Amino acid sequence: MKALVLSGGSGTRLRPISHSLPKQLVPLANRPLLAHVLRTIHEVGVTQVGMVVGDHAVQIQQVLGDGSEHGVAITYLRQDAPRGLADAVRVARSYLGADDFLLHLGDNLFPDGLATAAAEFHSGGAAAHLLVQKVADPRPYGVVELDRMGRVERLVEKPPQPRSNLALLGACFLTPAVHAAVDAIRPGRRGELELTDALQWLVDTGTTVRASEYTGYWRDLAGSDDVLAANRRLLESITPHRGGDIDAFSALGPRVRVEPGARIIRSYLAGPAVVGAGTVIEDSHVDAYTSIGRDCVVRGSEVANSVVMDGAEIRGVSRLTDSVLGRDAVIERGERRFGHRIVAGDHGRIEVPW
Repeated sequence: MKALVLSGGSGTRLRPISHSLPKQLVPLANRPLLAHVLRTIHEVGVTQVGMVVGDHAVQIQQVLGDGSEHGVAITYLRQDAPRGLADAVRVARSYLGADDFLLHLGDNLFPDGLATAAAEFHSGGAAAHLLVQKVADPRPYGVVELDRMGRVERLVEKPPQPRSNLALLGACFLTPAVHAAVDAIRPGRRGELELTDALQWLVDTGTTVRASEYTGYWRDLAGSDDVLAANRRLLESITPHRGGDIDAFSALGPRVRVEPGARIIRSYLAGPAVVGAGTVIEDSHVDAYTSIGRDCVVRGSEVANSVVMDGAEIRGVSRLTDSVLGRDAVIERGERRFGHRIVAGDHGRIEVPW
């Protein structure tokens, strides 16, 4: 079995971060989202990965390389425009050949793994095995209707009036039967080749499509709130490490990871938190659920529940919370006293009140 990771989207809902950084590379617990995706794939025993990429192909390839660091072999497949998930499968057909495959969206996180679903697929005999989860508002998702035996009866992409609360998640197991379905469908109302339409074609032609309810943690990283929530989930299982230079006037909570080369000076890191190599934290308080990347500077500040990317600086900020800072962003004290919540793009510079 192979894997197909779809990473060609533009991530418009995560702007301004995604203007210069593909959202599939946004760091969670200081590792790119795609690194977490590849770990999930490797854990189900798949080592051959087709990576569908678009405008950000160069950046993704620079970060992931040939995949060997993650225990997989990556083949990059170029999609010249985001024409839908089924179109991405079409682009990858020659790579996939006659193999079954795990399709995984590059902006979805499954930290609890897919081992149970993989076993159900291998033993179930279906042409496709989908993962679903109950959601409060299914309208932004593909919506799945099941019979009592777990067979799929109907799929609708983003229906205005859903008949089910089961959302189609960003991972599924497929057989080569899906290729005929992709050939048979036409673009939907959004002008894209929808995977839900291809799966519905399989159902309509009498092919068995099954689904199971995923009970683990799942997150579709659409916006900054999703980034923060996913970061919190991953930090809960962070492996503590006391690397770097931590002076005698600093204190660290039990779930804090400090990478070699970082310096902690007269500061308190409550955790769970992670601090990247080369970062300096001085006279500051790093509160729970905060990831600080490499080569950052935090001085005279308090930071909580935030993702701070490589090279960012925070200086003299009384409390920065629930924020996502892009690479090389600078946040510093200004002249007024108000609260602040920030999502800053790469190389941004913002003055905050004090």
